Amino acid sequence: MEKVTLTIDNIKVSVPKGYTILEAAKEANIDIPTLCYLKEVNEVGACRMCVVEVKGARSLQAACVHPVSDGMEVRTNSKKVRDARKSTLELILSNHNRECLTCVRNKTCELQSLSEELGIRHIPYGEAKVEGTIDSISHSIVRDSSKCILCGRCVNTCKKVQEIGILDFVNRGFNTEVAPAFNVSMMDSPCIYCGQCIVACPVAALREKDDIEKVWDALSDEDTFVVAQTAPAVRAALGEEFGYDIGTRVTGKMAAALKRLGFHRVFDTNFAADLTIMEEGHELLARIKNKGVLPMITSCSPGWIRYCEFNHPDMLKNLSTCKSPHQMMGAIVKSYFANNKGIDPKKIFVVSIMPCTSKKTEAMRDEMNVNGLRDVDVVLTTRELGRMIKQGRIDFRNLEDEIFDQDLLGEYSGAGVIFGATGGVMEAALRTVAEVLEEKPLEDINFTAVRGVEDIKEAKLKLGGIDVKVAVAHGTKTADKLLQMVKSGEKEYDFIEIMGCSGGCVTGGGQPHVPSKKLMDTDVRVERAKALYEEDKILPVRKSHENTMIKKLYEDFLEHPNSHKAHELLHTHYYKREKYPKDKVKK
Repeated sequence: MEKVTLTIDNIKVSVPKGYTILEAAKEANIDIPTLCYLKEVNEVGACRMCVVEVKGARSLQAACVHPVSDGMEVRTNSKKVRDARKSTLELILSNHNRECLTCVRNKTCELQSLSEELGIRHIPYGEAKVEGTIDSISHSIVRDSSKCILCGRCVNTCKKVQEIGILDFVNRGFNTEVAPAFNVSMMDSPCIYCGQCIVACPVAALREKDDIEKVWDALSDEDTFVVAQTAPAVRAALGEEFGYDIGTRVTGKMAAALKRLGFHRVFDTNFAADLTIMEEGHELLARIKNKGVLPMITSCSPGWIRYCEFNHPDMLKNLSTCKSPHQMMGAIVKSYFANNKGIDPKKIFVVSIMPCTSKKTEAMRDEMNVNGLRDVDVVLTTRELGRMIKQGRIDFRNLEDEIFDQDLLGEYSGAGVIFGATGGVMEAALRTVAEVLEEKPLEDINFTAVRGVEDIKEAKLKLGGIDVKVAVAHGTKTADKLLQMVKSGEKEYDFIEIMGCSGGCVTGGGQPHVPSKKLMDTDVRVERAKALYEEDKILPVRKSHENTMIKKLYEDFLEHPNSHKAHELLHTHYYKREKYPKDKVKK
């Protein structure tokens, strides 16, 4: 690789030709502030916080987009540079809602951090501000334009990463803001609520709908039996809310914290992930043997489901009819568990702790109920759980590890754990489907061909004399590419796993915020996934069909996978959605 040598703050550094000054400075451990920059997503030099002096240039240059050249001399911390950055930041803050103490991003806000670093103590400009818009109608996402700094990170994440493009710059000049087309609410746009815009936002212009108080109210009600369940990906990220390194597994401390908060039962959604594999795996087997609709596509990701309903309604027949694991868990808690414990299902309040903002909307779907009772009453994100633990004054880092409650729904396998990473549902399903078809235990249950963060992963397996072709895609941009290949006949599969977020649930829209600087040299998808495969490897049971509590659930209640009872409780349906309802578009 051809390299160039330049000098940055009197330090010589050799970097690949084509690097930007920002990348070169990072190689030399020189910190240049950024705000609008998001690696490979938003590299536009719009905010001007990264300006530097380049010898011979007539003006200051944006380090995030300016390419290096041999012999270049750069100064990143001169008075001219510092004054320019400070003035730019003061201008941004002059039109910003600065109620930082009551902001959900207090202490995790990149704008706040820069203000502290650059010593901003007052704003010398007038108080003229654009009147803010707060869109809080949806169950998942709140848009607050009074906090928006017009950096474009959310716009380009939606356009380039997910290729949905519901957000863009609207109006002009001083009145510019970021909003969906036609001035509709996020509720009435074809948003899939993946929350990747929230993850990309450096401030609190986009945030999840906060439901913490609903949970506190339920816990305070002596007549309510409150059950918590945690998704597999939460254990791989919750620790970041308390200063742990990215990808640190905190399963035991998470269970302990939830018990301290006062939940009557604390279960792991991994139990229901095992249940999902039993239902989904046997649904796949039935489709293969009975020449049903193929490829069958997983239905665990509500963001992906909404994307399919909006953009590929002709493929709805390919979706598995299974509910997602946390919805299954809610249904089983309010039926099987309630019956066994003699608890009135109407008094049970199920709280799902999820890495996903779209789960909030999923739980509110009309289809997600049994006998008039919602499967899940409230969904909290990983970030919300972190805030709730802090509100409960719990010293998370010094908690002794505890296990989840073990009655009836407490056991889970390694197959359930890996649901949180892209390819995990596929691998978990194959561990069970392969043994059913082969009619004997597998020698190797690690299907590594479907692991990793490549856009599309494929595998062809011969199981029980049957060729089974599978594929895995993550992120809706990649999902669309894969589906187009299937529709055109270019590719043919039996089973497809699709997750709405790149990397799967480990990088869901409800996971802890990671500063854009950290993302320059850290693949969060990989680091958090490691924690899940680590737990899978150490568990005594690694296949869903060997979960003894799952076996008992079928023996005592559900009879067998895909039974009439199972369909009543654990399966659902989906429907075509109109992208921009005419009655919702503002004239």
